[in-house]
Amino acid sequence: MTADLGIAPLRENAEAVVRNVFETMLGLAIGPAAEVHASFEAPLTAAVYYVGVWKGALVLECSTRQAVKWAEFLMSLAPPASLEDARDGLAELANMIAGNLKPLLTPGVSLSIPSVVEGMDHKLRILGDVHREVLGFEDDGAGFRVSLVMASGDSAAEG
Repeated sequence: MTADLGIAPLRENAEAVVRNVFETMLGLAIGPAAEVHASFEAPLTAAVYYVGVWKGALVLECSTRQAVKWAEFLMSLAPPASLEDARDGLAELANMIAGNLKPLLTPGVSLSIPSVVEGMDHKLRILGDVHREVLGFEDDGAGFRVSLVMASGDSAAEG
């Protein structure tokens, strides 16, 4: 798949990758959300950036409570996992999803180190015209969101 095909064709593959990562790494079966949640209670956001010929980001957003639970599964921790473990686990999940999507992009793409922000008082800014596919999922009735963002052009845009 090449960058000129845009981002929409990646949607089906991205959904399968997210489901596979959660099932394989956490032992959790997740499903599509009835709606893409607009906000989360005490949110955490992890981002991994794609650089090279194809530029963009993979963004994973959830509640802190979900990130704590996922960290317990991912790192085999006794409950409750710490907030630091939740941030580390969320970063690793985003990195695994981004890494599994990388082969579907134009050759010559590299991944950044994951970053995690807490709360709602932030904006993710990606340079270029932004095209986004937002995928909503549910884990035991709690929603979370995965966004695949592609940047093109020279103007700045906020995501």
